Parts: sequence; structure tokens; C-alpha cells
Amino acid sequence: MNKEHKEIRAMIFDLDGVITDTAKYHYEAWKLLADELGLPFDREFNEQLKGIDRIASLEKILSQSPDGGQFVTREQKQEWADRKNANYQLLIERVDESELLPGIMDLFEDLLAAGIPIGLASASRNARTLLQQLKLVSRFDVIVDPSSVAQGKPAPDIFLKAAEELGVAPHYCVGVEDAEAGIQAIKRAGMFAVGVGDADILSTADYIVSETRQLSLERINSHFFK
Repeated sequence: MNKEHKEIRAMIFDLDGVITDTAKYHYEAWKLLADELGLPFDREFNEQLKGIDRIASLEKILSQSPDGGQFVTREQKQEWADRKNANYQLLIERVDESELLPGIMDLFEDLLAAGIPIGLASASRNARTLLQQLKLVSRFDVIVDPSSVAQGKPAPDIFLKAAEELGVAPHYCVGVEDAEAGIQAIKRAGMFAVGVGDADILSTADYIVSETRQLSLERINSHFFK
């Protein structure tokens, strides 16, 4: 692709840790379940669950049991995953637009002014509910959650699906993520990856900021064109 034809034609965002920080609610919900199951669970372990779906997260927790969770049936896993989700849904009822992360609304305004469509590629099946509570649904041209793809992150499926629905080729898309699995998914999709958070963890991203307030279309553009 010639440099003069290289341009950002879509930006696709993760939700948790990028638009709002619901990590504390996920932690509390998983902690409730882990305590019921008598399994160890703390904030450090919770970091391993960033960016991966509910069943994969549960399997990581169950791996700490004496048998590694290998004898737990699929039906039992689903029951426990549903119980975690019920806990989470109760906790996120308190979320409102005050929990929008700094700088995100300014970035959305810049994207709107530039005519760049916005997509959501979230590992959360509660994404639309959260966006409604944040009063952001109308900001997104496309919302994709795990129910519409074969594989979750770090597979590229969810980002590719968002690009397809936006009608934009992946190499013209920017993905924004705060998790290592999410960055891997963006790169595997053939997109430009923006990481928000720890530079060591997100080292494979094309551009990294430590917090959302540092995100701007101008800065992302300057790195996209390098």
C-alpha cells in the first residue's frame, strides 16, 4: 500500500479498560464465585482474565483446583459462568456516564468530525447494556460481541467482524485495547494496534499510551503514518 493512500478509515474499540473501567466489577463477581467454590482468587490472578471470554476465564480459575478442573462438565461450567454473569449484572447496575474514562469523549468527537466510523469489539456479552448506561450507543456505527464470532480474543475474529460490518478493509482500521489478548487479536486481524496501559505487557502494540487521556486522533495518526 502506497503511503499516500494510507489513512485511518475506522477505529474499533474494546470496552472494558478502554471506554470504561468495569474491571473492579468483574473482579468482585469472579471473587464471589471463587469463594463459593473454595478456590483462591485475588487481584493479581484477576489480571490474567483481562480480554478473554467468560468460559476461558472460568477455566483459568478452575485450573487451581486439585484436579485442575478437568472433571467439570461443560454444563457445570456454563452454570457457574452464568452465576458469575448474574453477579456482574447486579454490580454494573450502578454504572453511569460518570464512569466514562478520561479523554474518550474528546476522541469520539474528533472521529466524528473527521468522518471516521467507530466500532466496538468487546469480549463482554454485556457490552450493549453498558453502552446504554454510559449513554454511548448512538456513538457506535457497529457493536460486535462474542456471540457473533467463532473464537474470542486473542483470535482476530471479533475485530475482523467489526471491520466487515463497517465495510472497511482491516489495514485501514485502528484497534484500541488494554489487554495483551486484545492486542494480539488486533495484530492478527492485520490492523494498527493502540495499547492503553503497561508498555511491557502491551509491547507488541504499534502505539502505546499509559492512560486514555493521552489518546487523540492527531497522535494516533502521527504513528499510523510512520
